[in-house]
Amino acid sequence: MKARWILFSCGGCFVILALGGCSARETTRTELPDSMKYDTVRAGRFDTGKMWTFDFPPVEYFAQTYNFTPSKEWFDKARLAALRLPNCSASFVSEDGLVMTNHHCARSSLDSVTHSGERLAEEGFYAQTLADERKVPGFYIDQLRVIEDVTAEIQEAFDKGATDKEKIQNRINKISEIQRTAVKNYKETAPTDSMVFNIIAFYNGGRYSLYGYKRYTEIKIVYAPEEIAAFFGGDPDNFTYPRYDFDCAFFRIYDHGVPLKTSDFFKFSPEGAKEGDATFVIGNPGSTSRLETVAQLKYLRDYAFPIAKESYGRAGTVYAQYVERHPDSKLKYLNTIFGLENSRKALTGYLDGLLDPTVMAKKRDFENTFKAAVNANPELKRRYGDPWTEIEKLQKELNTIYPDQAALTFRGRTRSQFLSLSQGVVDHAFTMKGAAKFIPDSSQGIRRDSMEALFYPASFNPELEKEILVCQLEMMDRLFNGENKSFKKLLAGRSPRQAADELADGSVFSSKEKFSAFIAKSPAEILASSDPLIAFAAAVHDRNIELRSEASDIQDKLQSQMEMLGEAMYRIYGTQIPPDATFTLRIADGVVKGYEYNGTLAPPITTFYGLYDRYFSFGRKSPWKFSSRWENPPPAFTMSTPMDFVSTNDIIGGNSGSPVVNKDLQIVGLVFDGNMESLPGDVIFDETKNRSIAVHSAGLLEGLDKIYKAERLVKELRAGKISQ
Repeated sequence: MKARWILFSCGGCFVILALGGCSARETTRTELPDSMKYDTVRAGRFDTGKMWTFDFPPVEYFAQTYNFTPSKEWFDKARLAALRLPNCSASFVSEDGLVMTNHHCARSSLDSVTHSGERLAEEGFYAQTLADERKVPGFYIDQLRVIEDVTAEIQEAFDKGATDKEKIQNRINKISEIQRTAVKNYKETAPTDSMVFNIIAFYNGGRYSLYGYKRYTEIKIVYAPEEIAAFFGGDPDNFTYPRYDFDCAFFRIYDHGVPLKTSDFFKFSPEGAKEGDATFVIGNPGSTSRLETVAQLKYLRDYAFPIAKESYGRAGTVYAQYVERHPDSKLKYLNTIFGLENSRKALTGYLDGLLDPTVMAKKRDFENTFKAAVNANPELKRRYGDPWTEIEKLQKELNTIYPDQAALTFRGRTRSQFLSLSQGVVDHAFTMKGAAKFIPDSSQGIRRDSMEALFYPASFNPELEKEILVCQLEMMDRLFNGENKSFKKLLAGRSPRQAADELADGSVFSSKEKFSAFIAKSPAEILASSDPLIAFAAAVHDRNIELRSEASDIQDKLQSQMEMLGEAMYRIYGTQIPPDATFTLRIADGVVKGYEYNGTLAPPITTFYGLYDRYFSFGRKSPWKFSSRWENPPPAFTMSTPMDFVSTNDIIGGNSGSPVVNKDLQIVGLVFDGNMESLPGDVIFDETKNRSIAVHSAGLLEGLDKIYKAERLVKELRAGKISQ
């Protein structure tokens, strides 16, 4: 078998295939050597970050670092005032249920409340009165109410398993049992409350906590600025600093038709943060890989991250080019483009961290120190053995099947629906093999139009999907490296571009009419179809099942080893180091501080003067363009007001919308991004240049008051309650 690479090696460098549209170019990066010059590199105290849990808040560390010893009541209020959206963080900012988050966390909500003829994404939204606030359908906000240690129960169930598969299943069963019991008990004591319970694994299974969330579903939107103000500078400025974004939005939680009353909220600080101030970010960081082994990080570096980065980049370019050809579609695909490009940039930063030899040397030192501590303790060595070696062997097995896995992954936002729909139809046909009809009649419980809705989405855009198919076929061609006969038959000697054009135009998915006629056939006829995309999906069906089974077996073994490793880590370090992010509530400490960049200094705080300088410096052109309300600010508008600022707080995706508070639990800022230097934070935290970026509380008040004339909202933020 020929060697296949995702991260191509060449002599003294690594080569990643970087793509614009569907054309490739090569870029080189320094090799990651295990050379002697990195042998003296040592892991830092906070390499694993500062995302502390509320289970074990670092009271002593806060006292030593900030001369500040918060009480249990301080932490309780911080926890209850902080909130979680389905995709972001948020917080209560008044006693009347007012909730603050980012504009980019409220985009879909804004779309869902837009009336015919309105352009809320372009013009923004503000409810002049309470009655004008608009209900957001299908939206919810969670508040963490219950934290309970359930480690002993789950680890005991896990240990009873005789095999890796049994251990994992025992753990799953115990988790389900604990969650069911929690729901039952809570309904008995508070039958009217809507509670959601999750089991959270920390330290890869070293600890488990039961988290109970009060779920609020009666939500109305109060305010959101226009897109160009919230995302000023667009993609070029994304993950950069200095910044000038007014990235905020406000919701209100209602209780049976009236604003929710709560005593747990953060008051606004009109002055906000200044350089050197201690700050605390309270939010829900999504995920990090800081406690993974070196072998696991190499897998991410050499396989998973490069192909994911490429996929996001190519798909984003396809969407952007489509919008250029069809300007009227811009609003429809704006969020998609932002999400794809945001993911690409984030993955670029993650990969940069893993490609940094110093970072990897630090990770090796941490692992070696941890390993030595286990080996020095006879009890721990007897119980946990050598999980590092086992994990490395399992990762190598995953490496072997990864190219085929990646090539045959047909579902996802970077994959073409021509292939994902083909796979969906083929999977269903195999399930119904031997039946007279592909679609059961109504007596069997599934209507024909339901099946059409399942397999032929209303959003299907043949022109867009064809372009994504080109990129996907090119990626598959490289991953298969000429070794998959079914794929060679699909291309039939054509280039991916030629093949995509012909395959898409002739596909049964090229129109809903063709699809409707196609699914009238029997499962046997569908599986014998001459449509090349259907035939290809049928040909690789068994291989896909085989790959999923192989991967599942390996993952079971990996999970078992990681559970042992997590227990050992907790036995050695306890809560001295925080666990990886799990999209659960954390408190991260830091200070307002600038940093060196590009041969100069980044200021800790930017002002509205800088916003206007950037506007004029770029000739008032997009994406540094204003809406009319910002072009001519009123005389009372104070340009020297702080707008955005940076701090050393530890954040990652999921922290968007997190409140930044001071020691008095007052809002001094609203997190909306990190700088480029923060992106390697997925694997390691380094506060030298790693910065969170937030909208300044003074800037929020100034903009809302003077630019948006949101008098009712400003009064509520200043008073902490609805003004009568």
